[in-house]
Amino acid sequence: MRIKKTPNRDLPPRMLRRVRTMKSGKLWIGYYYDGRDENGKRREIPLGTDLNEARLEWARLERKTLPPAVCLMDSVFDRYVDSIVPTKAPRTQKDNLAEMKRLRKAFGSAPIDAITTATVAQYRDARTAKVRANREIALLSHVFTIAREWGLTEKANPCFGLRRNKEKARDFYAGDAVWKAVYEKAVQELKDAMDLTYLSGQRPADTLKATTNDLDSEFYSVVQGKTGKHLRIRLVINGEDTSLGTFLAGLLERRRIAGIRSSRLITNRSGLRMSWKMMNNRWNEARDEAIKQAIADSNPDLADDIRQFQFRDIRPKAASEIEDLSHASRLLGHSKEKITQEVYRRVGEVVSPTK
Repeated sequence: MRIKKTPNRDLPPRMLRRVRTMKSGKLWIGYYYDGRDENGKRREIPLGTDLNEARLEWARLERKTLPPAVCLMDSVFDRYVDSIVPTKAPRTQKDNLAEMKRLRKAFGSAPIDAITTATVAQYRDARTAKVRANREIALLSHVFTIAREWGLTEKANPCFGLRRNKEKARDFYAGDAVWKAVYEKAVQELKDAMDLTYLSGQRPADTLKATTNDLDSEFYSVVQGKTGKHLRIRLVINGEDTSLGTFLAGLLERRRIAGIRSSRLITNRSGLRMSWKMMNNRWNEARDEAIKQAIADSNPDLADDIRQFQFRDIRPKAASEIEDLSHASRLLGHSKEKITQEVYRRVGEVVSPTK
């Protein structure tokens, strides 16, 4: 005997799935409750297009407790990616999506209430990339927090109180010799990016997006892409140009002479804005040339230091070379001086001798 296939076998009793093909060719999927009206006549009650929300509404109509296997982590991850990830900064979105791929492989097919602290601990211990594991667990923790707000689980967040892997902050400091070696081999647009990043203390991404509209007679205004923090960095103090003010005045004059009309401050010689990939290529070329020069000068120690130098080390260099910690913290846009001290200050504290 031929068994008739039923399209709703994976759904709770009296829940229906309706599938339609839109004019665009995309499939529309909606869920309905096979109920009755006040006269006892059959009536399909719309439950929406989100399966998790439909199951929740089904449970309310049935006056039953939501089955524990209703919310699989894959569905929770899907909803988080659709609703929460787009509200974050572009770099954070990119990181979250990469972290989510790892989490899906480990937890995607599991019911949300089956995830325990011990389960997450096993994931932490199995990951060879210990720092990345910490970031992935942090994301998983936020996913659970949001899932609780959505009513998808009432269990405690299994990531709370979980011991994280120990992390060692990057402590490379680019001294003047290393800076000079790379700077001398850099093309002009790379020199401009290095100077602006160092003098302003901002992240590379914020340096590359800076425009002439961010400048006025007294301030260089920054809205940090990662945190949304607003800063106004002084170009003039007591009637005298700051080092940043002097640099920007020179940059604007060179742009005028070259006929560059782009609003972006950091451009190539043709006036096209610099992407991070373009900047990174120029950085690698300058650093490689600096390494060759150091080797030719029989200075292998300098060559080793240059190899470690990354563009992202310029911001910590700026923080390290400002003696006042409070000033450094405010310039970098940190809410706590502890972050500046522990992560960005990479030289020892200045102290006086015993005598």
